[in-house]
Amino acid sequence: MSLSLNPLNQTSQVSSNALAADVKSLNALKQQAGQDSPAAIKETAKQLESLFMRELIKSMREATTKSGMLDSPQGDLGTDLLDQQLSVTMSGRPGGLSEAIERQLTRQTVPADGSTLQLGTPAGRLSPAPVTGPVSRTTSQSDFVQRHNGTAMQVEKDTGLPASYLLGQAGHETGWGRKEILNKDGSTSFNLFGIKAGSNWTGKTTTITTTEVINGESRKVSAKFRAYDSYEDSFKDYAKLINESPRYAQARQQTGSSQAYATELKRAGYATDPDYAAKLTRAISTTQQLRRAYA
Repeated sequence: MSLSLNPLNQTSQVSSNALAADVKSLNALKQQAGQDSPAAIKETAKQLESLFMRELIKSMREATTKSGMLDSPQGDLGTDLLDQQLSVTMSGRPGGLSEAIERQLTRQTVPADGSTLQLGTPAGRLSPAPVTGPVSRTTSQSDFVQRHNGTAMQVEKDTGLPASYLLGQAGHETGWGRKEILNKDGSTSFNLFGIKAGSNWTGKTTTITTTEVINGESRKVSAKFRAYDSYEDSFKDYAKLINESPRYAQARQQTGSSQAYATELKRAGYATDPDYAAKLTRAISTTQQLRRAYA
């Protein structure tokens, strides 16, 4: 299911016990979702489902044969208020429409202030700058690239792998820093690239539950991943894996094209997601646009 919802420019809040029945309230909710707040996105999704349910109930009532004997303005108002209450009660339930809307909003929202980043500061560090071109990305993406750009540039210098490819893949694998692989105690493993710990790995590890596509079906499995002492170690280990493993020989020959590089990684079995190449290509493109626009 795909919804097209563009956040507007207000910050007022709407109670979860009331329905956003007018355009002004609905626009306010959309703006809250645009501020990239999980709570606001969840509430917006619930309210949008409420509106949908209200229209559905209204259509069902209109399709019902009426005698007309009890029709009156007061009766119509009472029915409308009842429909509104029913729509609120039926919305926001687990597995309902609001969860699909919430996922779509999460993918579409952008920061309210339109902040992004620019290159050119010492040691490859990035600093915030207002948007002056077509690039518009979420705060998490901007912050992630800003945080790791210096390391990525150094690894590119040492290994030849493009910094934008490194940043794009690290961003994709971790949800731009929001879903890093954690140790048992809740601390980060510094593993930005989702590299598993095979039998030849002698370093630290952490075991987590992850999703794998097996025979075309997504399944939750327990897997052991590599753990590092720093993000820099993660970047270096990834570059070493790509440059030294025969498995990725074709990928390292395709650094001139992000799409070809991502395709060869998928073909070599880097990930089980059948859409991995397309998703990685988009992530790399996001990084490239941000870095080019403000270089």
